[in-house]
Amino acid sequence: MAHINAIAFVFLQRLLPRYLLTAFVHRLARIRLRPVKDFLIRRFVAIYDVDTTEPDRAVPRDYVTFNEFFTRALAPGQRPVDETPGAIVSPADGTVSAVGSIDKHQILQAKGAYYSLQDLLATDLDDADRFVDGNFITIYLAPFNYHRVHSPLAGELVAARYVPGDLFSVNAATVSRIPRLFARNERLICHFDTSSGPLILILVGAMNVGSISTNWTGKIRPRKTGVVSDIDLIESGETLSVSRGGLLGWFNMGSTVIVLTPPGSTHWRDDLIAGCSVSMGQRIGTIVTLGP
Repeated sequence: MAHINAIAFVFLQRLLPRYLLTAFVHRLARIRLRPVKDFLIRRFVAIYDVDTTEPDRAVPRDYVTFNEFFTRALAPGQRPVDETPGAIVSPADGTVSAVGSIDKHQILQAKGAYYSLQDLLATDLDDADRFVDGNFITIYLAPFNYHRVHSPLAGELVAARYVPGDLFSVNAATVSRIPRLFARNERLICHFDTSSGPLILILVGAMNVGSISTNWTGKIRPRKTGVVSDIDLIESGETLSVSRGGLLGWFNMGSTVIVLTPPGSTHWRDDLIAGCSVSMGQRIGTIVTLGP
């Protein structure tokens, strides 16, 4: 029965006006009328069993809109960052979709399904070669998760590019049935230089993700078509250096984060497998080779 429901859900997505639906959710999530926004927040908390003891404000009273609650910050101390030398920390709360080594240019999406580095990184074909036979982890952020994204390592943001694309859901049912999904959906690709080499973090958009926001790019609304956009990092006026566990941005509704590291640089935790939960700041791996 679950298998049939999953197939029906994926089929329905192909029929739905995904951009129109996402635009509607974007507007709904920003309604400021207290009765409306309080109702939305309370229903969401009840349906998804959200832990309301973690945020830094009272729920729903201190949130102006549903989206403000959805992209909530947490109270100090809720997500301690592992300070072990060489630790790679989880950039987000979520569930591991896939983790392991990149097979030449091929990245595992789901059992038996792969997509390529070149497709994922779009115009970054030269950069793709630096990650051939490298390492990756894909983390799915469910609606109930904390939706801010943080840096796995200390480093400096050296490039950011927005790739227009589709808006399929990124839940397990869809990921296992839509070929090359992460290379088809819209995404924001962030390139970092760290003391252990280059690192790429990718924020993948999805249906109902009204926008992706970072300190450097501001709010980026979905675009189905168009050219890949290089973000002017200098114009943002923000510092380009981030600490391990430092805030990078947030999803306005749920989605997926992918982290790429070069070959030979990373050892993922042995117990880190598809389906396990991770929390932002938790050690998910260790740097194997330090240096430029």
